[in-house]
Amino acid sequence: MTIDNALASVAVNDLDKAAAWYAILLGAEGKRPMPEVAEWSFPRGGGLQVYRGAERAGHCSFTLAVSDIDEEVRKLESMNVDVGKRTSTARVKTVMVSDPDGNSIAFAQALDPALAR
Repeated sequence: MTIDNALASVAVNDLDKAAAWYAILLGAEGKRPMPEVAEWSFPRGGGLQVYRGAERAGHCSFTLAVSDIDEEVRKLESMNVDVGKRTSTARVKTVMVSDPDGNSIAFAQALDPALAR
């Protein structure tokens, strides 16, 4: 078996409110393939689905690979998102934040050119 891509999914309480928040975060409106799902696809592959699921809301996590973590931190701060936990190694810079439901989002910038492919 060969895996060609991956899709992250995150449960939220109020889909309309969360979809609006993620649209600002991701810089684009999500598509609505089903009434209970909003989704985004990314230029280099992969995607994110935000779905109505109160029983799991606040217990999900995913990582977004970015090219400029400092730019993302500025955007998050403009959204009044707490960006308190930042780490950096020789290979990657990360910042951990939470969405309004408490789901964990890691932003990661690869510093090793081999990882950025």
